[in-house]
Amino acid sequence: MRSASSHSASRAITPIRADALVMVFARAPVAGRVKTRLAPRLGAAGAARLHMQLVENAVHAAREARCGPVELHVTASHGLLRSLQVKVKRQRGRDLGERMCYALRNALRGHRGAIVIGADVPALTPADLRRAARLLEGSADVVLAPAEDGGYALIGARRISLRIFTDVHWGSADVLSQTLRNLAAAGLRYRLLRTVWDVDRPEDLARLKARPLSSASRRRARR
Repeated sequence: MRSASSHSASRAITPIRADALVMVFARAPVAGRVKTRLAPRLGAAGAARLHMQLVENAVHAAREARCGPVELHVTASHGLLRSLQVKVKRQRGRDLGERMCYALRNALRGHRGAIVIGADVPALTPADLRRAARLLEGSADVVLAPAEDGGYALIGARRISLRIFTDVHWGSADVLSQTLRNLAAAGLRYRLLRTVWDVDRPEDLARLKARPLSSASRRRARR
């Protein structure tokens, strides 16, 4: 994952549930609008199919983690998403930071922890999500899973502030470092998970081939 206006730090109301809501953030699987860097290799339709497989795999991993309820937060509605049999919501906000902040803040009104994961990170496992949830039950206010490209693949929180997402250059290699700077400025305690990779460039396809997706995703790939 890779600015928003400055607001005073806001903190979640004391949570009423002990589980963590896991939200998969994804774009709608529209050919020509997703995984465009992979289109020269896979074609626009093939890149969209792969994106849908990755979304399905991420939802499967979130369910397998058993941290709590799972939701899919998308940029636009799409008929294929109904097949996932998961609650689907529209992302709200002017940029990725505002959209994640909105989702996390709303989730924390009814859950002890909230976790957002990217849909294109097959290296992120149920064990990673469970570790994030455990850290949030401990001393961490925020948990991040760094990505190899300088961003992050997961953000979990039990306290949230828009300040975390302010003046972050989304899509750049500085996303993680800028977010850590903001966390320190906001006085929030954070923990880092292991570094993972995402699927965004043609060279990532070889790694993806070596790492099986969920069985449901593989069935979709064969259709």
